[in-house]
Amino acid sequence: MNIKLTLTTALLAGSLGTVAMAQSMPGAGVTVQPIQSPIAEETFQTMLINEALRALGYDVQPIQEVDYSAGYTSIANGDATFMAVNWYPLHNTMYANAGGDNEFYRSGHYISGAAQGYLVDKASADKYGIDNLGDFKDPDIAKVFDTDGDGKADLTGCQAGWGCEGVIEHQLDAFELRDTISHKQGQYAAIISDTITRYKEGEPIFYYTWTPYWVSGILVPGRDVVWLEVPFSANPNNSDTELPNGRNYGFEINSERIVANKEWAAANPAAAKLFEIMTLSVNDVSAENMKIRQGEDSQRDIMAHTQAWIENHRATFDGWLEQARAAAE
Repeated sequence: MNIKLTLTTALLAGSLGTVAMAQSMPGAGVTVQPIQSPIAEETFQTMLINEALRALGYDVQPIQEVDYSAGYTSIANGDATFMAVNWYPLHNTMYANAGGDNEFYRSGHYISGAAQGYLVDKASADKYGIDNLGDFKDPDIAKVFDTDGDGKADLTGCQAGWGCEGVIEHQLDAFELRDTISHKQGQYAAIISDTITRYKEGEPIFYYTWTPYWVSGILVPGRDVVWLEVPFSANPNNSDTELPNGRNYGFEINSERIVANKEWAAANPAAAKLFEIMTLSVNDVSAENMKIRQGEDSQRDIMAHTQAWIENHRATFDGWLEQARAAAE
């Protein structure tokens, strides 16, 4: 027996095995710290990314919950790795304030077509001819939606720190609605639940919401409620919010984008490619969010939703992994 040849063959086989392992698991030995806002309905999209990263060998830590602004800062500082819910362009100011493209890696649009704006119940819209936020300049219209007796319409609004509150406040000034609308803020899940209860009791409702989210699965636009247009484009970004169909709901159509620490992404091309190419349907997120609304809201439940999505979209999921591994070669 040629001992030298046998040893060389064994070393070569071991080397090839190591190469194959590195190619299939490019994230081996690398820690990932995902973060997200405290909104439970954003967990599904974060978990889906986590599962893809795990399949690439990354050591993914439990998700940490932080407010959006703190989240951007922690990613920029390297204390966290990525966040799946960079609302673009709604979060542009927070993104820029934390360092923008100098500190963050952001490529691709994870979830596209996210709408937001103001709605009222369809019965009131039909009865009073309401189709525009500007209609609330009429004190008689405003009183229809007054829930606390001060004569102003009570808008179920945006939770502080989310970014949407700044747009609403800007528009109340721009459309001269301070005298007739009160922007009611608080924990959004609680105040929108109260709004839905009022609707079920036959009372008029006036609220802000967005998609993907479970609210529009209960208060269905066109059936139960109607979207309101705005008098003209007015927002802190000074951008035009008119849609291609000519309608203007006051908010730009948003995407949810994945934001990661720039230095970390540069050192991990497989993960960077994954962040670039992953896409998730608004409708899939809304359907999962409805399960949360119906009580399947534990971390275990949401992980089950995530794994079910992967099994139902196996070819897509495996395609992401294939492209990510190729980027690491």
